[in-house]
Amino acid sequence: MEEKSRFAVGLDIGTGSIRAVVGSIGRDGHVSVVGYNEASSGGMRKGIVVDLTGPASAIDVALKPVEDMSGVQVDAATVSVNGVHILSTKAEGMIAVGTTEHEIDESDLDRVDAMAITGKVPANRETLDLVPHDYILDGQGGIKDPLGMRGSRLEVRANVISGLVPYCENVRKAAEMAKVSTQRLVPSVVAAARAVLTEHQMENGVGVIDIGAATTGVAVFDEGDLQYVGVVPKGSNNITNDLAMVLKAEPEIAEEIKCRFVTGVFGVSDKDIVIKKGRDELKFSRAEVDETAEARLDEIFGEVRKELKKAGYDRKLPEGVVLTGGGAKLRDIEIYAKEKMELAARIGVPPELGSLGEAVAKPEYATALGLMLIGARSGEAMAQKKSDKKTKKSGGLIKKLFNMFK
Repeated sequence: MEEKSRFAVGLDIGTGSIRAVVGSIGRDGHVSVVGYNEASSGGMRKGIVVDLTGPASAIDVALKPVEDMSGVQVDAATVSVNGVHILSTKAEGMIAVGTTEHEIDESDLDRVDAMAITGKVPANRETLDLVPHDYILDGQGGIKDPLGMRGSRLEVRANVISGLVPYCENVRKAAEMAKVSTQRLVPSVVAAARAVLTEHQMENGVGVIDIGAATTGVAVFDEGDLQYVGVVPKGSNNITNDLAMVLKAEPEIAEEIKCRFVTGVFGVSDKDIVIKKGRDELKFSRAEVDETAEARLDEIFGEVRKELKKAGYDRKLPEGVVLTGGGAKLRDIEIYAKEKMELAARIGVPPELGSLGEAVAKPEYATALGLMLIGARSGEAMAQKKSDKKTKKSGGLIKKLFNMFK
């Protein structure tokens, strides 16, 4: 019998763009990118679905070239979820497991995880992930994996990531309208981290700043685990809008000015900016551009720093911060981040996976690529050839997502 190929799909549903990446999984577990594409998004506001038809149509547009390129009919994917409704909550749980001769098994871990969530996650919130920081067995703490150990009382200290149920369900519904079932929902910044961080960085302490069109995600890793997730409701589109208003320019012109002339180093030139539009030349004050962009960047990174303070990691990350997302394409943005955050900063570029890997080894593709890698490592990869799309029931929580890092 012919062995079917196995594939994993990452679908990043962003406010500005929809990006999709398909990976082929070899027998040895190696993953290669075999398809990718992006399309302009719609029906989204600050990472939240406000009109189902907008993202559903954009998903269709994004996936058609991906399916043609990869030869894979996409009917399931690991999907991103975003927005300020995503919260990170510290939780603890404790259960009795029997006599001191009892060996801890998977059912015990599931029970103590459930106890940690009880009372911490309200009914209107969905648990996206529970990351155990350490287990305590009969008073002995600092245990990372208690499976097989013997004891009578098991405790866990964990980080619970949750999102509002209606917002999570709307993401699933938008994907289902495009006949794509959601295997898992993963916060955008967490998926981006999967693509750009190393185990060494996560062990030492590192932050990820995912600068999207309308939101900026923040994730903190320390001692190998996800410690905190937060979302700031501002992104690179705010810079474009500010420039359009201050310069009295069309949004398309403001976007061009942002991409070509805004940098993370301000005040180095006083030469006017000239943009060609057809036969006309439009002239803008460099001082106005710099002042406007710097004010908005100062606000965004000021909010990011508040998130780090809330997490208890302000200026306490030995590996500094890693910048991803479309906003990380601004020239010298890492120089600005280093000064503003008072930490080391660099641009997060995903690894090249296969012959097509170079095309998605970019900051803006970090989330989509990370989603694909999470799907590939989770055991939920699709085993299929070319076939007709069929709507499947979505659902399922992310269980022990970061075990794949170890």
